[in-house]
Amino acid sequence: MTRRTPIWKAIATSLRSDIIEGTYSQGDKLPTEAVLAQRFGVNRHTVRQALGALAEDGIVHARRGAGVFVTTTPTDYPIGRRVRFHQNLTAAGRAPAKKVLLLESRVAHASEAEALELESGAQVHVYEGLSLTENQPVALFRSLFPAARFPEMLTQLRTDPSVTAGLARFGVADYTRASTRVNAKLATATQALHLRITENAPILRTISVNVDLDGRPVELGRTWFAGDKVTLTLSDP
Repeated sequence: MTRRTPIWKAIATSLRSDIIEGTYSQGDKLPTEAVLAQRFGVNRHTVRQALGALAEDGIVHARRGAGVFVTTTPTDYPIGRRVRFHQNLTAAGRAPAKKVLLLESRVAHASEAEALELESGAQVHVYEGLSLTENQPVALFRSLFPAARFPEMLTQLRTDPSVTAGLARFGVADYTRASTRVNAKLATATQALHLRITENAPILRTISVNVDLDGRPVELGRTWFAGDKVTLTLSDP
C-alpha cells in the first residue's frame, strides 16, 4: 500500500518551490495563515505545521504580530573550470565563511587514490568543513590532498581555511576543475544537523577533481549542498 505524503509536508514543499523560483524573495512576507489555508484547502493548524517545518530549516522566520518572512533565498553557485567558494558567494552579494570540522591524515581509499593518481596505500590529508553564507550553513565539504606533495597542508589550513591560499602556499598558483559529477541525495541525520535542515531533505552532492596547470590532481572534493539554499549553475570556463 502506497503511503500518502502528509498534507502539511506537501504544503511546505510547495512553499519551498515558490521561494526557490523567486515568487517570494529574501525579506518578503508570506501570505497569512488564513490566505494559505484557503489556497491549499486546509485548516490553519495544517498551514502552521508547514510553516513550522520551513522555520526549522531556516527558510522562514516569524515576527510576533507581523507575520512570517523569508529568511533566505537560494544562492547561485556556478560550477565551471574555476570554482572558488569565497569568490562565488562574494560575487553573489553574500558574505562567505567556513567552519573547520576535521583535519586529519590517513591512507587513501582505493577510489580516492585513483582519482588523485596515487599509489595504493598513499597518504592523503583530509579537510572537512561547513560552508556558510550570511551565517547560514549552505554546504558540507570534504577535500583530500596528496600528503606527499603537500606535507604541511593541514598546518596551513589551521591558520587559514582557504584551499586556494593553501595550494598557493605550496606552489600551486592556479588550478582548475577537471571533472564534476552531480547527483541528488537525501540528508542523513548528521548532515541535516550541520545544515540545519530536516533529515531526508533533498541535498545535492558534487564530486570533483581539481588539477594544477600541468594537469596533475591536487584536490579531490565532495560537497553536499542544501537543496533549498543553493542553486547550482553551469558557468563558462
